[in-house]
Amino acid sequence: MKFSPTLLACAAAAAALLVAQPAASAGAKPDSLLSPEEAVGRNLFFDKSLSEPAGQSCGSCHEASATFQDPRSTPTSHGVNPKLFGPRNTPSLKYAAFAPRFQSSLAEGSYFGGLFRDGRVDTLEQQAKQPFVNPLEMANPDSDSVVSKVAHGEYADQFKAVFGDDIFQHPNKAFNAIAGAIASFERTRLFSPFDSKYDAWQQGKATLTDSEQRGMDAFNDPARGNCASCHLTASPTHGGGLHPMMTDFGYDNAGVPRNPANRYYKMAPQYNPDGRAYTDLGLENHVLDPHSRGQFKAPSLRNVAVTGPYMHNGYFQTLRAVVDFYNTRDAKPACANMFTSEADAEAQGCWPAPEQPETMNVRDMGNLHLSDQDVDDIVAFMGTFTDGWTPEAEAKAAAAAKAAAPAKR
Repeated sequence: MKFSPTLLACAAAAAALLVAQPAASAGAKPDSLLSPEEAVGRNLFFDKSLSEPAGQSCGSCHEASATFQDPRSTPTSHGVNPKLFGPRNTPSLKYAAFAPRFQSSLAEGSYFGGLFRDGRVDTLEQQAKQPFVNPLEMANPDSDSVVSKVAHGEYADQFKAVFGDDIFQHPNKAFNAIAGAIASFERTRLFSPFDSKYDAWQQGKATLTDSEQRGMDAFNDPARGNCASCHLTASPTHGGGLHPMMTDFGYDNAGVPRNPANRYYKMAPQYNPDGRAYTDLGLENHVLDPHSRGQFKAPSLRNVAVTGPYMHNGYFQTLRAVVDFYNTRDAKPACANMFTSEADAEAQGCWPAPEQPETMNVRDMGNLHLSDQDVDDIVAFMGTFTDGWTPEAEAKAAAAAKAAAPAKR
C-alpha cells in the first residue's frame, strides 16, 4: 500500500523518536546492565510458569535465538496446549517498538500502524497483555491469575522493588506493571540492534556482492520490483536514511492462498466454527471496513531471510517463493485445488486462488515481469537485512560455500 508523503512522515516521525532515544541495552546483557524495570521484564518474558498450565512463556513463541520469532517453523503456533493452534503465523518482535500507533486516512481510505498483523493495539504494553489470557496461547482465565503467579514467583521481591511493596494488592495496577516491564525489555537494543549488512553498507562499512547490488536495484526500481514502495530501504527522517524500518506500516491484501497446512482448520468448533471454510478477514476484524478485508500490515523485512514461514498464515516456506508469487501471481493459471501447497503449486506452475479475492491488490503486484535472475538477486539483497553481520562471518560463510561447491572441470 502506497501512502502520501504526509502519512509517511507521521509514521517516520514516530519511529524517529524511538531511534533517537538512548539505547537501554545492547545484546544479551546481564541484569546489571539492564535497568531494574528491563531486568524484571526479561524475567517475565522468559517465565514459563505464567501460562495455565505452566510451560509456555512469551519467549516460547518469540525465542531470542530465532530473532524473537517461533523457532518451531510451523505455519501457525500452538499454545501451552500443544493441540491448540492459532490462525496466524507468529511475527518477529524485533523492531516492533518502532511501529507507530494505528491511524487512518479518510482521504486516502487507508490505514497504517499498530501492532499484531491487524493493528488492533497501539503499544507494546497493550500487545503484551493479550497472549496471557488467550485460550489458544498462554490460556490464563484472567489477568488476576497472571498477577498471582508473579506474586508467588521467584522474582516477586524484585518486582516489588521496582513497582512498590504494595503492588500486588492492586491487581489491575500490577497487571499493567507486568505489561509495562515486558514492553521496557522489548525496547532494549537486544530487539533492535541495527547491525545487519545493509546497515553497515549504509554507513560505508560493507560492500554488496554483485547479486546483492542487482537485487537492490530491482527492489528499489519503481518499474521493476518496486518492493521499496511498501518496504522502505531509506528512513525518511533519520540522517542519511539510516535505520529504515523496511516497511511503511501500511496494510494490503497480497492475494495469499489458503494454507492447507494451517492446523487452525482442525480446531474444535468452540475455537473455529467454520472448520476448513475459515477465512481470515484480517484488518476488517479490527476496523469493520469491508474494503480492508484480507489486508494485513506490511511487515518489516529486517531479518526476513531467517524468519520463515511467511505471510499471515505461513503459506510460503521459502523467501524465493514469496518473491516469485509477487512476480507471477496473475501470470500463472489458477491451481485446480484452492488448498494447494507452495511446493505443489511451484511444481504444477500455478497459484491457488486468493483467500480473499475481493480486495486483492492487482495494481502493485502479480505480474512484475521479473526474470529468474531478478528474483534470485532480490532474495540475495534481502539477505543483507539479517542482524548480526560481521565481515569475518561473511568471509567464513563465503569460504564454506566455495568449498561446498562442485569443482569446475
